[in-house]
Amino acid sequence: MKRKLLRFLGMLLGFILIIVVFHNLFLSSASTSSDIVNIKLSGWGASSVEQKLLKQLLRDFELEHPDIKVKYEVINDQYMDVIKTRLIGEAAPDVFYLDALEAPFLMSQNVLEPLNSYINSEFDLSDFEDTLLNSFKYESQIYGLPKDYSTLALFYNKQAFKKKDLTNPPVTWKELRTYSQKLTEDINKDGRIDRYGFGEIPELARQAYKIKAFDGEIVNQNGYANFANSEALKGLQLAVEQYQKERTSAQKTDVGTNSGSEMFAQGKVAMVIEGNWTIPYLKETFPNLEFATAEVPTINNKKGTMVFTVAYVMNQKAKHKAQAWELISYLTGKQGMEKWTESGFALPTRKSVAEKLGYEQDDLQSAFLAGVDYATPWQIGKYPILIINNFENQFTSAILGQQTLEQAMKKAQIQANKQIKAMEY
Repeated sequence: MKRKLLRFLGMLLGFILIIVVFHNLFLSSASTSSDIVNIKLSGWGASSVEQKLLKQLLRDFELEHPDIKVKYEVINDQYMDVIKTRLIGEAAPDVFYLDALEAPFLMSQNVLEPLNSYINSEFDLSDFEDTLLNSFKYESQIYGLPKDYSTLALFYNKQAFKKKDLTNPPVTWKELRTYSQKLTEDINKDGRIDRYGFGEIPELARQAYKIKAFDGEIVNQNGYANFANSEALKGLQLAVEQYQKERTSAQKTDVGTNSGSEMFAQGKVAMVIEGNWTIPYLKETFPNLEFATAEVPTINNKKGTMVFTVAYVMNQKAKHKAQAWELISYLTGKQGMEKWTESGFALPTRKSVAEKLGYEQDDLQSAFLAGVDYATPWQIGKYPILIINNFENQFTSAILGQQTLEQAMKKAQIQANKQIKAMEY
C-alpha cells in the first residue's frame, strides 16, 4: 500500500514539475513576444530595385534591433491624400515619407513630432546638406530628416555634339540657345524637324530656377502666388522665345514621348535638363547612347538649378516614439545612408557619405552634387497643388502662343490666390 502511495506521489510530483516547466516556458515566450515593438513605415511606390533595397535595409535594421519589427507599407495611389486622411483619423503610420513640397502644410498642422529632442551629437546633424535640412524646419523645429535628393543638370548627346564640332557643354543660357540652333536638324522635305536642340519641360518644377535667376518669386512671404511680377516674367520669357521664335526646343508631346528623359534617350532632342534618376534609366534602357552631364547653364550671370528631396518624419501620435526614432536615425545615419545610396540611384544627403562613395569624382554625378549649394528647393508654400495647377495650365498656353506670357501669368496668379483664400477661410 505504501509503495503504491509513494509511486502515485512520485507520478503526481513529476506531472506537477512538467506543468511548472511548460508554464514557465509559456510565460517566457509571452514575455519575449510582448517585448517586441512593431513600427509601421509608409512610403509610395518606386522601382523594383528601390523596393528591394529598402526591404534589405529594414532587415538589417531589425537584425541590429531585435526588439523592433518594421511593417513596411506601400501606398501607390493618392499618397498624400491617404496620409492626411489617416492623420485626421489617428490611423497614420509611425514613420512615413514626406516630400519637401508637401512639408510646409503638415509642419504647420501640429501632426508631426519635432525631432530636436531626439537628436544628439553622435548623430552629427551638421553632416547634412543645409539646403536639404532647411526644407524640413519650421519655427525652429526639425520635423524631418532627408533621406536622399536630386538636383537638375544638363544632359547632352556626345555624338550629336561631335557631329556639330561642339567640344564642350554650354556654360551660359545664351550659349545653350546658340547650341540649340546648331543642333536642331530639319532634314525632312515636309519641313518637320527631325531632332531639336533642346527639350523644354513647361512644368513649374523645371521653370522655378529661371524665375529665381532674375530675383523673381513664385510665392510671397504670406504664401500667395506671385509669379506674374516682372522679374519672374523675364525668366519665363526665355522658354517662350526659344520655343516660339527660334523653334529649337520641343515639348514631350511634340515628339510623342512621355518625359524629358525619354525625349533625350530616343534622340528627339540633343540636350535636356533632368534629374539624376535619368542616369540609371539611360544606362539600362539605352546602353549604346553616349551622353554626358554638366551643371545647368547660368542665367543672368547666376548659377541655378532645382533640388528635390524627401524626408522620414514621425507621426506625433506614434505610440512608440523612441523606437520610431531608432528607425529614422538608422535610415538617415551614416551607415544606413551609405547602404541606401551606394548603388547610385539616389544621392546621399550627408556630405561625408557622398565623399566616401566618391560622387564628387564621378563624371556623371558630380554636376548634381555641385548644384545642391545654389539650388532652389522645390517648396512653394502650404498649398502647392493650387499654385502648380494654375501656373502650368496658363504657362503651357503661353508657350503655345495662345496668349501672351503676361496675360497667362496674371490669370494663373489671380485664380491660384482666389483658391488659396478659399482654403484659408
